[in-house]
Amino acid sequence: MKVTSVSKYKGSTYEVELDYERKIYLHAEIIADFGVRTDMELDQTELRRVIYASNFRRAYQRALYLLDVRDYSCKEMSDKLIGTYKNERLCAAVIEKLKSIGALNDERYAEKLARKYVEVKRFGYRRAKREMMLRGIGQFLAEDALGQYTETFAENLAELLRGKYARFLTDSSDRKQIERVKSSLVRSGYSFDEINRAVREYFDQQQEEG
Repeated sequence: MKVTSVSKYKGSTYEVELDYERKIYLHAEIIADFGVRTDMELDQTELRRVIYASNFRRAYQRALYLLDVRDYSCKEMSDKLIGTYKNERLCAAVIEKLKSIGALNDERYAEKLARKYVEVKRFGYRRAKREMMLRGIGQFLAEDALGQYTETFAENLAELLRGKYARFLTDSSDRKQIERVKSSLVRSGYSFDEINRAVREYFDQQQEEG
């Protein structure tokens, strides 16, 4: 297959016309790397290499752009790229390169998410773990990252009762209001045992202070 013309398209992209009026669009780096020029002969194998390199570059640059906006897990990024480029092998290669330069690091991302869900959102263990896994963090990695927050979960629960839910907890005999609070805390990821203990301690403290 013969290259019949190479011309500037836009920015750093070139339009490369092949036999039978087929056109492909390549970045200047790909043009330089493969020495693409007018009257050059390309067999099918070499053409596939050029197109693969071009698609790899596009996917890699897209991933770097996405990572400028926020962090991603390897799975999140893989799903994102495959959805656009429809080539699992190419996207897996991009993921490996991103990991090799430290742009993707699931352990670091898990620690960041754990801090966000526990310290900022004050989720319980179950909700925090679920949210992390929805972000593509594996079960064991999520559990490891959350392991350091054992005491924080109890502290957060006590703070939620003293702050956000205090107006609902004015009467220890008002079972309806207490159950509403408990249900909300279950949705936030706290276990029934944790909640029951914290509510009991909350009322005990209120009684002591009263």
